[in-house]
Amino acid sequence: MSVEKKIEEAIREILRFIGEDPKREGLKNTPERTARMYLELCSGYSMNLEDIVNGAVFSSDYSEMVIVRGIDFYSLCEHHLLPFFGKVHVGYVPDGKLIGLSKIPRIVEMFSRRLQVQERMTVEIAETLMSVVEPLGVGVVVEGYHLCTVMRGVRKNNAHMVTSAMLGAFRKDAKTRSEFLRLINEHPAVLNI
Repeated sequence: MSVEKKIEEAIREILRFIGEDPKREGLKNTPERTARMYLELCSGYSMNLEDIVNGAVFSSDYSEMVIVRGIDFYSLCEHHLLPFFGKVHVGYVPDGKLIGLSKIPRIVEMFSRRLQVQERMTVEIAETLMSVVEPLGVGVVVEGYHLCTVMRGVRKNNAHMVTSAMLGAFRKDAKTRSEFLRLINEHPAVLNI
């Protein structure tokens, strides 16, 4: 039996356990849709860093900070399997190498498309960029809105979490860290596409 079929059967069981009839018209195709959804939302487990980077690390004399802000992410809380989502801001100071622009959002995607906690995801993104590009430093800030906090438990609609990981120059040098935080917070978007 395929993984997708096993998930479908598990969803049918959950529906029965909560008092529903999985054969009811509105639920008849729910196990199939849910199985495809989980495979999509957890696709990060099947992603490979080498395939994502695909050789897109290039020699360069550029030595100023590089920032990619506002990367949308969607993940599932590993504690409740409820979504959390928001924005990731990534910066690094090159040391002779640059990474292709699209690779940073792809790295974010690889880690966010797994069962996660925001704190670990933040560090995984930073450590991965540090190992791939070998820059002088990396900074990552993640702003997340967690449905497990909104829909259950404390039920606080406006609460959101901010996490950061500062490595190398971003941890050691207050000026570098301050520049990064200022740039991700102060400048409005240049393009409205």
